[in-house]
Amino acid sequence: MPDLQKIPFFTKLSAKELQLLNEISHQKSFKKGEILFYEGEEPCYLHVLTEGVLKLYKTNFKSQQIFLHEFRPVSLVAELANFESIPYPATAEFVTNGKILKIDYEAFRNILFNNPKLSFNIIRSLSEKLKIMSEVVHNEIILTAEAKIAKFIVEYPELFGELKQTKIAQLLNITPETLSRALARLKSQDLVSFDDKQRIVQKDVERLRLMYE
Repeated sequence: MPDLQKIPFFTKLSAKELQLLNEISHQKSFKKGEILFYEGEEPCYLHVLTEGVLKLYKTNFKSQQIFLHEFRPVSLVAELANFESIPYPATAEFVTNGKILKIDYEAFRNILFNNPKLSFNIIRSLSEKLKIMSEVVHNEIILTAEAKIAKFIVEYPELFGELKQTKIAQLLNITPETLSRALARLKSQDLVSFDDKQRIVQKDVERLRLMYE
């Protein structure tokens, strides 16, 4: 188990509350590619990502993945499903090996409702999720494919070389061919360069940002 008091959401809990939280929680390890939950599943646990990278995606009628967001530690994951008692609106899959703190939500509600500071932290997390959804809409409706790629290079450079280009194209909701052509244009303009393992070794952040901001 991680030290609960070091998790930002729980730093203001009393010793008694931390003990209660410890009793209703357990940590589970996941391997790259494993699913935390599927779209449509009923939530039982409040999930806190403590290690690894987790992606959230929806599946359309063609069984294609539509990338929504990537979570990094330490993050609450899909907590709105718990609070609204609705099925998970998307699927969560580990991009790397990772760990999740699983908290029995029904038992957790008693701690939540009795601690205003914890409630505020949860509200702030929900506010961040609204920003994420606004960004998803902006990316899919406003940005061109090349602008989406430029944004991804700036925000997630470490995934180049770690993920295959077909996987990156999937995350961006574009075809591998579109990704390949756009990267070739960006390289020809000296906006980005890669080593022989397709890891980014140089990027012109200012010029890349001009493409999507």
